[in-house]
Amino acid sequence: MKNLEVCFTPDLLTYYPPEGKIVVVIDIFRATTTMVTALANGIESITPVASLEECKALQNQGYLAAAEREGKMPEGFDLGNSPLSHIEQDFSGQKLAMTTSNGTLAITKSKTADQIIIGAFINISAVIQYLQGQSNDILLLCAGWKGRVNMEDSLFAGAVAHTLASEVTIANDAAVMALHLYQTHQENMAGFLKDGLHYHRLQRLGRSEDIEFCLKKDVYDLLPIYQQGILMAKAESI
Repeated sequence: MKNLEVCFTPDLLTYYPPEGKIVVVIDIFRATTTMVTALANGIESITPVASLEECKALQNQGYLAAAEREGKMPEGFDLGNSPLSHIEQDFSGQKLAMTTSNGTLAITKSKTADQIIIGAFINISAVIQYLQGQSNDILLLCAGWKGRVNMEDSLFAGAVAHTLASEVTIANDAAVMALHLYQTHQENMAGFLKDGLHYHRLQRLGRSEDIEFCLKKDVYDLLPIYQQGILMAKAESI
């Protein structure tokens, strides 16, 4: 039986070697939710990068450029990190370069994994269906916030662990903790997360609609997969 582990922050990744594993990168508020939404609404591909400079360089090559630091869009970029931007505007056919405070960094730190996929509540069933069909061990990597644990990513990791519990070996205490966290709060996730610092941060920035959208389940039947430096969409129903 394959193992399932949870890593609560990329700063702990040294203790969870990703080689040979499927890494699910999780950044619920908001990078992975935005990535799924962008690909579901016509973006051709996403190139996640760690730095603003890398993102700007791709913008200069004709990419649509999305950037976020401290929850805000830095000056000179086309988009920030709101998933709703990709619903409200039509960017069909464009290539997106993207850098965020936490989510894209988690991807770049996981490059030695056998596979990297993108997880969010809005595509959770597609994530689970894909993992059920693979034989590799699973590492659920929470992007967290600046190297620290956060509530929303841990909650999603627990949701995946809860669903797969009978099919995997829950292989570390972090996975057990995440699983119990989700089991306790699954009926009122928003109520639980209202005490979270990132929840409050987004509210102060006027992004309450983003929060609501990020907690919806199965909006899209689509799975972003990272290959050769870019994210492309795999439709799980195909």
